[in-house]
Amino acid sequence: MVAVMPLSFWGRLRSVAWLCVVFLPGCGGHVYHVVEPGETLYSIGWVYGHDYRDLARWNGISEPYVVHSGQRLRVAPGGAVRADKVEVVTAPVVQPEKPVVKKRIPAQVSVKSSADNRNPGWQWPTQGRVLNYFSSSKLNKGIDIEGELRQAIVAAASGKVVYSGTGLVGMGRLIIINHSSQYLSAYAHNDEILVKEGQWVKKGELIARMGRGSDDQAILHFEIRREGKPVDPLKFLPGIK
Repeated sequence: MVAVMPLSFWGRLRSVAWLCVVFLPGCGGHVYHVVEPGETLYSIGWVYGHDYRDLARWNGISEPYVVHSGQRLRVAPGGAVRADKVEVVTAPVVQPEKPVVKKRIPAQVSVKSSADNRNPGWQWPTQGRVLNYFSSSKLNKGIDIEGELRQAIVAAASGKVVYSGTGLVGMGRLIIINHSSQYLSAYAHNDEILVKEGQWVKKGELIARMGRGSDDQAILHFEIRREGKPVDPLKFLPGIK
């Protein structure tokens, strides 16, 4: 029997095309991704739940981690593989969670940076009510914050913009910021993006304007990843007073 390695998809991602499963007799399946225009190593790593440096290592890519449209990338560890049996598959559709308990969050609050400079000090990226909470079992890898259309979205911590675009289906206009050797954050469903890839931003700096989610409600979907893995943002953001 041929074993296919399960795909680790971003919880709110609706679909991802051009995933190639390459079969090795007796060795299970190895998953590949064909780079689409506008994608970066960071955004691809985000989709599959891997650190971008792991993707770089598996594919022999060195800094500054440039990938090209049409390039085939391994998105899971493994040894040498045969390319004579390739099947193109599409990710399953994942429906967004329904709104749950709502809480008001402060507008401008922050915490001091840790002594470990890999863990930045965080602040809330926008005002609003928390509609959906982090839940790995329910495939929600971040939190959804309700607000007003086009209200300010700010960087939750200082860092470098490593993705800015619409390449991830179901996320609308998306920003990903690299904050340190461990942490990334993402801001989805923006009405307008105000920063570019490669730009350095400071904590609290305006980066976007809030847009609408799949249910036409004005929200920000916000995630934090540590070494490529999703973590609960509420464990890092200042407490709700």
